[in-house]
Amino acid sequence: MFEFDQAGKYLREIGQGLYGFVFAHTVRVDQQDNIWTVDEGSGTVVKFNPQGQVQMVLGRTPEYLPMPGFDRVSSGPPPKPTGPVGTGVAGDEFDRPTDVAWDKQGNIFVADGHVNSRIAKFDANGRFVKSWGSLGTAPGQFNVPHSLVTDAQGNVYVADRENRRIQVFDNDGVFKTQFINVGTPWTLCITPGPNQYLYSSNSNDPREFDRDGEIYKMELDGRIVGRFGRAGRLPKEFSTVHAIDCRVDNQLYVGELTSWRVQKLTLKTK
Repeated sequence: MFEFDQAGKYLREIGQGLYGFVFAHTVRVDQQDNIWTVDEGSGTVVKFNPQGQVQMVLGRTPEYLPMPGFDRVSSGPPPKPTGPVGTGVAGDEFDRPTDVAWDKQGNIFVADGHVNSRIAKFDANGRFVKSWGSLGTAPGQFNVPHSLVTDAQGNVYVADRENRRIQVFDNDGVFKTQFINVGTPWTLCITPGPNQYLYSSNSNDPREFDRDGEIYKMELDGRIVGRFGRAGRLPKEFSTVHAIDCRVDNQLYVGELTSWRVQKLTLKTK
C-alpha cells in the first residue's frame, strides 16, 4: 500500500510483503488516523497505526475441520454452510469482504461482502459480537453489501449494490429504512461534524460509459440535496467510483476503478 500527500507526492509504502495484501478492495482512515485495509483475496481486515505498524487483524483462513453449521466431509472440496444462503459462518471468517466502519464506542463493522451477504460486528478489541443478513431482497437481506458507514448516532448505512438500495440499521443491526432513489450504490461516505451528509456513488458498470456515474449528496434521512458528475474519463467525470473520502467539508477524494486514478474535488457552496 502506498501513501501520498495531498498534492499526490509519494511518501512511503506500508505493509510490504504482508499476507493480508492479496486482492485489495478498500482503504479507510479512522478518526485517530489509523489506516484500515480490506482485502477480499486473503479475507482479512488489517488495522495499521499512523506509523504503518499492524495493530489488529480480523479474518482468517478457515480450518479444514468439521464446524457447527457445516457438513462433515473427509475429503474433496471445503465444507459448505448448511444455514441460510449467504450468511457464512457466524464469526471472524470472511469470504471476499468489501468494507469496514466504526462507531464512537470503537465497535467495528465489516461488510462481508461478495459471497457472505452479511454485516459482522466486533467490539473495539476485535471480539466477534454478532452478524446480520443473508442473500436476498427483503429488508435486512443483501446482494453484495459493497460499502458501509456509520453516523454519529451509531446507525449503520449499507450500500446494497445489486439490490440498488441503501439500507439503514441501528447499532444492533435492526432494520430502520431504505433509500431506493440513488441508482446502484457502489460506495458510501459520511461527513464528520454536527450536520452530517451522506455521499453515494451511482457508479457505471465498468464496461459501460453511456449512463450513470454521478455522485449524490444526501441528508441522513435520504433526501437528495445535490448530484454531480457522469460516466466518463475526463476531469469531473467518473469511471466506476469505488471509494470516496469526505473527511474534510466540501472536499472529496474519489477513487475510480477503471481509470486507475484519484480525483480531488472541491464542492462549491451557495
